[in-house]
Amino acid sequence: MRNPRNQPLVNIGVLALQGDVREHIAALEHSGASAVPVRRPAELDAVDGLVIPGGESTTIDKLTRIFELAVPLQKRIADGMPVYGSCAGMIMLADEIADPSTDLKGNPQQTLGGLDITVRRNAFGRQRESFETDLRFSGLEFSATGPGAEPAPVHAVFIRAPWVERVGEGVEILAQVEPQEASHTDTLHGTARIVAVRSRHLLATSFHPEVTGERRIHELFIRIVRGEA
Repeated sequence: MRNPRNQPLVNIGVLALQGDVREHIAALEHSGASAVPVRRPAELDAVDGLVIPGGESTTIDKLTRIFELAVPLQKRIADGMPVYGSCAGMIMLADEIADPSTDLKGNPQQTLGGLDITVRRNAFGRQRESFETDLRFSGLEFSATGPGAEPAPVHAVFIRAPWVERVGEGVEILAQVEPQEASHTDTLHGTARIVAVRSRHLLATSFHPEVTGERRIHELFIRIVRGEA
């Protein structure tokens, strides 16, 4: 576990209902936090921040209600608990889904909300349209190698990823995919697509930093939890 300034460890939970939970726990611990899985309201009460991992947003939605976590999560988000959502986690934090899935009764999937954004599910395509690219990512100045230096690009992996179609007031755009950066540019229709946003204590990315060894997104989130960013 890396904690170069010997700061007190923050305790960050990873919502452990479905998705790449172990990878996020490993990334958080490597970046200097204590990380624990969260499946119950009592476990949620014990953490300083939370990661909602990638996976299936419809499944995560259903399971948060089955495990009686939906309302406690919404309350803690409203009370200011820092939350980072990657891929499906971004969808769960969005106030609006442009193309929500529906259940057998026609009810649209639900989100936890908190981020004033509209997302589109699977926007870059299905599994076979997954791709990787390098992104300029705002907010990573702490990782620059020297005064005035630019942070290195973030290598991002997009797997059945959403994009953000609308951002509300107070939502900062951190990264976008330019048409020439995607392996299937026809999907982007010549328009840059928003893939990372932040609004105060909430951070979200369309991509999966936990699967590439990219740790700076988790380091940024730890800084948000500590009140340093």
